[in-house]
Amino acid sequence: MLSRLTRRGFLKAGGALVVGLTVAGARRAAAQAASSGAPAAPRPAWPTDRYLGKPVAPDQVDSFLAIHADGTITLFTGKVDIGTGGRAALRQMVAEELDVPVERITEMVEGDTALSPDQGPTAGSQGVSRGGQELRRAAATARQALLALAAQRLGLPAGDLVTADGVIQPKAGGPGVSYGELIGDRRIGLPIDSKAPLKAPKDFRHIGQSVPRPDIPAKVTGRNQYVQDVKLPGMLHGRVIRPPAVGAVLASVDETSIASIPGARVVRQGSFLGIVTGEEWDAVRAARLLKAEWTGGSALPDLARLWEAVRSTPVAQDQVIANKGDLSVLGLGTPGVSTLAATYQWPIQTHGSIGPSCGVADVRADGATIWTPSQGTHRYQGAFARILGLPKERVRLIYVDGAGSYGQNGYEDAACDAALLSKAVGRPVRVQWSRQDEHGWDPKGPPQLLDLRAAVDARGEVLAWETQAWVPQATQGLPSIPLLAAMDAGITQPLGRSVGQVQQNIDPPYTVASVHAVVHWLSDTPLRPSNIRAPGKVANTFAVESFVDEICALAKLDPVEFRLRHLDDPRGVEVIMRAAARLGWQPRPSPRPADPGTAILTGRGIAYVHYKQNENYVAIGMEVAVERATGVIRVSRVVCAHDCGLMINPDNVESQLEGNLLQTL
Repeated sequence: MLSRLTRRGFLKAGGALVVGLTVAGARRAAAQAASSGAPAAPRPAWPTDRYLGKPVAPDQVDSFLAIHADGTITLFTGKVDIGTGGRAALRQMVAEELDVPVERITEMVEGDTALSPDQGPTAGSQGVSRGGQELRRAAATARQALLALAAQRLGLPAGDLVTADGVIQPKAGGPGVSYGELIGDRRIGLPIDSKAPLKAPKDFRHIGQSVPRPDIPAKVTGRNQYVQDVKLPGMLHGRVIRPPAVGAVLASVDETSIASIPGARVVRQGSFLGIVTGEEWDAVRAARLLKAEWTGGSALPDLARLWEAVRSTPVAQDQVIANKGDLSVLGLGTPGVSTLAATYQWPIQTHGSIGPSCGVADVRADGATIWTPSQGTHRYQGAFARILGLPKERVRLIYVDGAGSYGQNGYEDAACDAALLSKAVGRPVRVQWSRQDEHGWDPKGPPQLLDLRAAVDARGEVLAWETQAWVPQATQGLPSIPLLAAMDAGITQPLGRSVGQVQQNIDPPYTVASVHAVVHWLSDTPLRPSNIRAPGKVANTFAVESFVDEICALAKLDPVEFRLRHLDDPRGVEVIMRAAARLGWQPRPSPRPADPGTAILTGRGIAYVHYKQNENYVAIGMEVAVERATGVIRVSRVVCAHDCGLMINPDNVESQLEGNLLQTL
């Protein structure tokens, strides 16, 4: 029969049409092997297994770096690049401190719990700002150690030596010695020196340069390995059958309903129900055909009454974010003072990655290896160890690229599905979620409800500002989000909620005489939540900036002039001024009077955020057109001014901004 030609296979063949023939019996043999319980193949090797046994303690230089005899360098990091360009930026930071060309760093091992130090999850905008700084310090320590070794080799004081392009030479001239000659493929054996001198910005050669991202060529030519591409000897394909309602209990399973599918096996543990087969399409068919009866469960919340449910949810705790001055003017009805109120709603939403989640697991009696695009492989190492009943050190999570994630989507759940199935059948198992699985069962970005009030005098001065926010409370000390498969199987795991720092930016960044901002932390939320990109800040900033525009419209003030007048942070002032200048902003009262006979209305807007009130500064301006008859909106122009501090790779920062703007539109 004709084998299926994939896009990846087509590209690997150089674009030529390739037709391959397969033996019809191969499929039947694979299915028979899946059902026969044949012994699993030897544990598969992974390309980076040659480094097994190396240090991973986060205070050791060798945990982060390996210098090889040929002068090339391998970088090990607990942070992972989920498409934000970390593979270029982290290389640049290490190259800077080691004084080597960036291309000399030929390998980067990310998020492998057996090989990489635990630097915490890749989250909170800390991948470069914190993870990169740790790498810089390790590289700076290594450079000092190499200088000391070279001083011994060359018989000169270290102060008389200079490093350049991976070679240490006398300042006065003469022969030098390369890093590879000094230490190649041996351990440095030193703790990281917290006082090792870092390069001064004036001496940067690599930081601040637009270095090409090393992952792009493989991604655009179909050669990059994603978790969906991981194939292991003897690997089976699995699918999990989820209940028709949240919390439903599995009552019975009719295994004869899939008897027509060769080699299909049913795996049941409590209410965890899955199937494995030798062929992926057989797994898809078996999951659709398997008959199961469920009891109980709760219905999804009524979307039309979501906000009533949010307001009526018991408040576990109030947290005051800002509290200055007296808000009594909001309720006094003072002559010459206008009051304004508005409510902003941010609904529950899926992460919506471009491809559904996938995970691969090989679970044996003596240990487990799990391939996953998780942003927190070290965090979930302990979770998988508990679920599988294995010592933590016998569980290895290996990061492999996925289809993107904005926080925690379904990747860890798919990996847990694969792990339980693999443990049951004694073979490696790959679980590919469907789009229905992803939308239905991934942890959701939580709902946010914000009420804002303000009192404004005749001059347009804000006398008082109040923000009240209702959001689900995170469980303090929760090591990881509870995973579906373990919950269904009745396996004990820490329970609770994770939502991220959703309280940040509910208070205005502008100077206000009196301001009170409080978060009402809710004791529950309808669906299992997780942090979604920039947790909380998107909704909170939208509410605050929209409300500022409402104030400007009420007081008939120019929105840019108002923001500048109430902002005392010079970096914030600068980004607003630059965005306004680029947009060609002409001051005028807001809103502009509209001609009732105009078919197409045009408008403009500006917004500003100081992210988390202590990180990036961003101002965005837009020009839009609206068709009066249809309500169709067209964005005709967008400008953005972004102050992120020190840029490691300017081209990558620009790409990030452009990508964010495109996704906004």
